[in-house]
Amino acid sequence: MSKKRGAVHEAVSGILYQLFDSFYMLLITLLISVPISLGGAIFLVEYAPDNWITSAASTAIETLSSLPSIVVGMFGSLFFVVVMGWGISIISGAVALTMFNIPILVRTIQQALEDVPSSQRDAALAMGLTRWETTVNVLLPAAMPAIVTGIVISAGRVFGEAAALIFTSGSAPSRLNFASTNFMSPTNPFNIFRPACTLAVYIWRLTSEPTPGSTEIVWGTATVLLVCVLLFNVLARVLGKFLARRLTAE
Repeated sequence: MSKKRGAVHEAVSGILYQLFDSFYMLLITLLISVPISLGGAIFLVEYAPDNWITSAASTAIETLSSLPSIVVGMFGSLFFVVVMGWGISIISGAVALTMFNIPILVRTIQQALEDVPSSQRDAALAMGLTRWETTVNVLLPAAMPAIVTGIVISAGRVFGEAAALIFTSGSAPSRLNFASTNFMSPTNPFNIFRPACTLAVYIWRLTSEPTPGSTEIVWGTATVLLVCVLLFNVLARVLGKFLARRLTAE
């Protein structure tokens, strides 16, 4: 009986580490995918010529956005974990998530830029601004609310993803030492080459390997996951509106 209680206590106490891993995985993924997606969307809208290459790129983006996450995870396991030699790690999981996060962000940002009235673009160009200055000072501020909303949607998917991470970042609960100064230590929370277990993966692990009391832990962890996604969306929308007011001076 004491062993069962110990196992449940270990699982409950580990939620803190899974919560940290979820946010850390989300942060690394967004740091990789947002700049690439923003640059790709700006290129497609403002600079890319209307030819078969652009059409092929758009088709590839649409195809990648519809890939099942488990397929992305299997590819990440083969390429990032084995070929690149990163092993089961946070960076392998983050780059795998980036693979299907970028197409979603590119399409969202592209649509947001295209929705800006052409009169604003024409007026800026008529005043002597270059295309790049027009993009940075006119188009991006006007499209910022939609861009932030797109990032929020993609962030929610990343935060709740499990299938791709099982193959790339692992499913074993972490035991982290927040006082560690060795960034290559497997217990250092900021080591991107250590395994990680997010909340969504933790739920999968508990349901696939049930133990006495695990049902309550699963529902509790799922509640924490939903609350985190909800709070993240609310804060991001507030930030988006704040940035829109500041950047457009409205």
